[in-house]
Amino acid sequence: MKNFTKHFPVLSQYTYLNTAASGLLSEKVLDYRQNHDLDFLIGGSLLKDKQGKILTGVREAVGRFFHCAPHRVALTPNFSYGFNTLMEGVQKGKKVLLLKNDYPSVNWAVESREFEVCYAEINEDLESNISEVVEKERPDIFAFSLVQWLKGIKIDQEFLKELKEKYPEMLLFGDGTQYCGTEKFDFEASGLDVLGASCYKWMNAGYGNAFFLFKEHMEDKILPRSLGFNSLQGKYKPHEGSLIGKFEPGHQDTLNFGSLKVAIEEIENIGLQNIENRINDLAQEAKALLGNAGLLEDMVVQRNVHSSIFNIRGNEVTFQKLRSNGIICSQRGDGIRVSFHYFNSSEDLYKLLKVLK
Repeated sequence: MKNFTKHFPVLSQYTYLNTAASGLLSEKVLDYRQNHDLDFLIGGSLLKDKQGKILTGVREAVGRFFHCAPHRVALTPNFSYGFNTLMEGVQKGKKVLLLKNDYPSVNWAVESREFEVCYAEINEDLESNISEVVEKERPDIFAFSLVQWLKGIKIDQEFLKELKEKYPEMLLFGDGTQYCGTEKFDFEASGLDVLGASCYKWMNAGYGNAFFLFKEHMEDKILPRSLGFNSLQGKYKPHEGSLIGKFEPGHQDTLNFGSLKVAIEEIENIGLQNIENRINDLAQEAKALLGNAGLLEDMVVQRNVHSSIFNIRGNEVTFQKLRSNGIICSQRGDGIRVSFHYFNSSEDLYKLLKVLK
């Protein structure tokens, strides 16, 4: 793939291995944001008159990108807001399966409410662990991240489809924040009933935008109570009580949601298959080299399915050494998390290994 330094100016200053914490702002998204606020500056409420058209375009872009009908796409300011709205609409007392040490915005939203909760372990046998707990506990809902934030362990999509086929009454709620934008994903053909994701990471859409996708039958499964003027406004919210309207009760930020549409168009222009191939190549190379260097846990090395996020062995001294050499990463858990996106290269990986050595 081409050099993306001009596309993402940060890359001219740093070796950026931190998409798992925050994606980058591109020149094209910046151009949109500047033009949007210039329109607001000189037009005032004339910009607001365009709000419906802007948000409809965003909803249709998200639906097209993830293969979901636009009337089942809700736009929320972040994943946590949307997921709390979702769980507030679930009947109290339901049994929910979680993964131990999953992302707090998933687990806390469940644990803080009146649900019966059971857990599966995250390790090299993740799918087997889930199957065993489901067979034993028969949960009503399984809520989880598609890619784990701490170590990058990625759940097998085919396993999710098989799980749904075996237990069709169990609802699957997925957090795609560390997943969406890394590979092709067909929501309608997936095993998920709901998918939500913040888009400031792998979608490179900036902050303040997220989405939730719903299968058609979810209209009858959850009853969120959120309601506001905007719940009834817009092309795809034709009736009172519309499910996506319950997730959009107030005025929405056309600056941030419009940024998401531009980010999706950028990905489509580059080619999602090209992005997927690049990330997979980097992930396999990184896993092999980091594993051979003894920097990865056994549970990661032994997995066949993994993302491009890795938690390597290292302490505060190691972290500061990386930062002083211009390598941007994060301290997470008991190690240092690095992540590779399509704008990264093998040279970035080699520099990481050289500094660690």
